[in-house]
Parts: sequence; structure tokens; C-alpha cells
Amino acid sequence: MKLGIIGGGAWGTALAQVASAGGRETLLWALEPEVVEAINSGHENPAFLAGVPLSRAIRATSDMRELDDCDAWLVVTPAQHMRSVLERAADCDKPLVLCAKGIEERSGELLHRVAKQACPKAHVAVLSGPTFAHEVAKGLPTAVTLAAEDASLAERLRERIKQPTFRIYVSDDLAGAEIGGAVKNVLAIACGVVEGKGLGQNARAALIGRGFAEMTRFGLAFGAKRETLAGLSGLGDLVLTCSSTSSRNYSLGVGIGQGRSASELMSNRKTVAEGAFTAPVLARLAKDKGIDMPIVDAVDALVAGRANVDEVLGALLSRPARSEAI
Repeated sequence: MKLGIIGGGAWGTALAQVASAGGRETLLWALEPEVVEAINSGHENPAFLAGVPLSRAIRATSDMRELDDCDAWLVVTPAQHMRSVLERAADCDKPLVLCAKGIEERSGELLHRVAKQACPKAHVAVLSGPTFAHEVAKGLPTAVTLAAEDASLAERLRERIKQPTFRIYVSDDLAGAEIGGAVKNVLAIACGVVEGKGLGQNARAALIGRGFAEMTRFGLAFGAKRETLAGLSGLGDLVLTCSSTSSRNYSLGVGIGQGRSASELMSNRKTVAEGAFTAPVLARLAKDKGIDMPIVDAVDALVAGRANVDEVLGALLSRPARSEAI
């Protein structure tokens, strides 16, 4: 099975490195001409994954038509651009493995539904979990969830992608795998705010715990399985991204906690902090369904500039006492 990777950012490049292990030919499509040139001529991606030598079995292209020769695609474009990229190949009937994390802002749709709308003939799977790209690219131990409704497809994809240091657990819960990855990005911003404001480790631990309760409430309301949310793509990814400045969302929160505006911080970034786009749609969907998500609401207010850190902190700490039950 020849794999094509759509997206030449850090995560797409890291997945190309995994897919090419053992000299297996892997094609990576990137939008940026300089990324294509750097991978093909120097076997590196200094723009997004500096310092990691890449396999010579990876070839990059800026022509999506070349992906027609691949048997399956790993789709690693940012969540808000996934629809427009896939619509360029609307007749695709190959397996699409969605590797981005988020919810489409304008439609409120989970990404597997966006992919099915853009490519109705395609079979869709979701790959998600606690994955920092630079660690995956260097071959450090990692475990992820691969979700697909078709169990045989999930097994075929697992056999092709897995490596001794890239362990894959299969699931049939696409919604759960996606919701965990989307909600944790928003909660990571909140945890970064705690760090930037100097609120301490107790506060961050409390936020992770109560944030997981929000993730669970939202996930169950939208058809996710509780065990998926408590697994790698939910709790596992939440713990990782809420505790390291390697997380784009966490580092965005740190800047907000230090008093800088979200708009200023995002304007200076080459990479995307998906949580900033997910927060408003997540808050809207939760409100429409009557789901209590005060931490998500706080992040939404911070990112939109409707409130400052002291205001949202005061609102959270003055909430009425309640049972801990989710």
C-alpha cells in the first residue's frame, strides 16, 4: 500500500517519516514550493520540522494529481482548510485517514463528516492521539488511536502505518477520536493561560480534571463513546498538550496569560493553533445543546477579546458549588 500525505507541515512531515520507514516509497503533497524543494533536494523540512533528517524514500510534490498513484491518503491539512483541499479531488474513492484536529468553524461539522461531504466516494478513518511531531519524526515511542467504521480497513491501515515505536490501537468510534482531539486544543489554551498567569500547578491539575469533564459531557452528547474519550485520543492527548510549550495551543495560552492579545500572538505565527478556531464553534455547539462548558466559554471569550484573564478567572472561581459527577 503506497501512502500519500496531504500537508507538508510538521505533523504531515512526521507521518511521512513513519510511512517511509524501511525505504517504503511515500509521496508528500505540500502547498509551499520551498518545502517541496527542501525535502527533495536536502531531505529536510527546515520551515516546519527543523533539525530532523528525513528518509530518502519521501518525495514531495505540489501537484495533487500525483497522489492518484497512491492507495490511501493521510490528510494532514489544518482543519479549517480540509474541505477546500479535498474538494480539489472530489471524485477520490481511496481511504482518507484524517490526521488534523478540530471542528470546521463555519459549519460546526466534525472533520469526518466534512471529508465525506467533500469526497462522497471515499472511505474515511481518523488518526488521533498524543503526538508531538518532532518526537514522532525522531522515532520516539508513541501510541495513537485509528478509528474507522470498517474494521477491515482499520486493520489494513494499521498494518501499513504501524512501527515498533508507533503503536496503533483501532476503534470504530470516529466521533470520539475527533472530539477528544478538538476539545483538548481549547483546554490546552486554558492551561497555558494558567502557566502564563503564574497560577500554579494545583490550578492546572484542577483545570485538566474539570476540562476532561467538559470533554466527556460534550462527547457523549455528540455520539462519542466514554472509553474513547478516556483513551489515547481524549485523555491521553489532553494530558500531553496541557503540559508542554511544544504544544502550539498551550504556548498561545501562555502568551495570553502574560497579557498579550490572542490576535497579536496568532498574527506572528507560521503554524496554526487550532484551539483558537475551535473555541468559538465548540462554545456555540455546546450552548445549542445545553451542555455546560465554562472553561471552553472562558477560552472563547479570551480568544475573541471579549474579556481579559482576570475577568474570566473571577467568573470561573465564583461559579456555584456543585457535585463533581460529570
